[in-house]
Amino acid sequence: MSLILSVSLLFHSAFTVAVVLGRRHRSYADMQRGVLSQGNVPGIESASLAMDTEEGVEVVWNEIQFSDKKVFKALEDKIKEMFENLMQVEHPNIVKFHKYWLDMRESRARVIFITEYMSSGSLKQFLKKTKKNHKTMNVKAWKRWCTQILSALSYLHSCDPPIIHGNLTCDNIFIQHNGLIKIGSVWHRLFVNVFPEAVHGKVRHHRDEQRNLHFFAPEYGLAEDDYCIDIFSFGICALEMAVLEIQANGDTVVSNEAITLAGQSLEDPLMREFTQSCLRPEAKLRPTAHDLLFHRVLFEVHSLKLLAAHCLINNQYLLPENCVEERTKSFDPNAVMAEIEHEDRPGVQLRYSHVSPLELDKFLEDVKNGIYPLMNFASQRPHPIPRALSLSQEHMEMVKTPTPEPQEMETRKVVQMHCNLETNEDGTKTHLSLFLKMDDKLHRQLSCDVLPTDSPKDLANELVHYAFISEEDSEKLTGFLEEALCKHQAGASGSSGLC
Repeated sequence: MSLILSVSLLFHSAFTVAVVLGRRHRSYADMQRGVLSQGNVPGIESASLAMDTEEGVEVVWNEIQFSDKKVFKALEDKIKEMFENLMQVEHPNIVKFHKYWLDMRESRARVIFITEYMSSGSLKQFLKKTKKNHKTMNVKAWKRWCTQILSALSYLHSCDPPIIHGNLTCDNIFIQHNGLIKIGSVWHRLFVNVFPEAVHGKVRHHRDEQRNLHFFAPEYGLAEDDYCIDIFSFGICALEMAVLEIQANGDTVVSNEAITLAGQSLEDPLMREFTQSCLRPEAKLRPTAHDLLFHRVLFEVHSLKLLAAHCLINNQYLLPENCVEERTKSFDPNAVMAEIEHEDRPGVQLRYSHVSPLELDKFLEDVKNGIYPLMNFASQRPHPIPRALSLSQEHMEMVKTPTPEPQEMETRKVVQMHCNLETNEDGTKTHLSLFLKMDDKLHRQLSCDVLPTDSPKDLANELVHYAFISEEDSEKLTGFLEEALCKHQAGASGSSGLC
């Protein structure tokens, strides 16, 4: 899902909005009944493919049934807190948790939550297909995948409080056609710790599945969860990615000997050292996800091209649409873009003709999707996860319909504002493009046609009404719009002004 909310005012006082799931009312249409293979999740009564009818994308509709409504009622606040925390998890290499709601009727009590649908299949399926076609793993792809998985784990472990996955296997790591890796079932361990036996069908313990036992650390279940169990699981995943499959020799359980042989079969000594460091029996000796991103087998000094791409993506809200495409059209293909001079030999020149605009667009899209994260240069900053529910959430009534209307109010503060104003040829209306940076670093882009009868205060109040800004920012935005409109009107007739 895009981090930028794209809003257009088609009719006066009527916003048409494309918003992140969970912030506005959604309606879902069932497309397929039956369990989907989206990772081993405990207590799930059913997981069905559904359609988000507003965004037009496929999602997964998950249901957890409670057999005892009294227990459900007693755990209501704890369940809400857990799901509210999951709603805050935002990372390009983690399957998105979109929305949840509680539903209690006379005959049943249940939790419904909506998650991103990964249509391209699991990493396990990809590895099996690759082996079947008698192919070997590309080392560059292996490094890229490891970096993305570790980027996600580093994010989870640096949350405050830390989120431990506890069930990382090749079955719940998903790979898309463009090479983007996403970890699923990050809520698995939380479910095991929160949901009681009152869940209909009981919580399924993930170690019951014999074929995945080798993914779990020796100390699993014997001590309090910490990052070490995820690092061990990642080590097995990295090993399987390298060798395509760890042979079980007909047994249902992969033995320690089979894991050792698979590790010894790696030709690259750095890859061997990398996986072995993750699989150390002593939990405290295993490196952190952040440390592994600096391992010699993965660490590299990022190119200026990649750093520039991240800078462009992070500030895209300030740039006009298709700016890269329009800019490249204006370049002289024979012009020198960069040059390196040498005293003892001819210099090296890079011309614009050496760069394909299509390749550049594809590269920017891959960076935006999270295929090339910069996590190995990022410091370990904690990502706070709110532990207390807001007042509106605590007093939210049990829903009677499958798609409840959530209570809405924007609480984030605007920390930066920019706008662009353009007047049409006959001067009857002005088009306003407003760019807002929120205090959580997310960006919001709003646009509308401003009529001569519209006042800045009316526009600000309308944004408060539709929960695009907080009420506390209304006065500040009013003043900003007054100054911007005044400057624009004082400018040259029909010209556009950047505020």
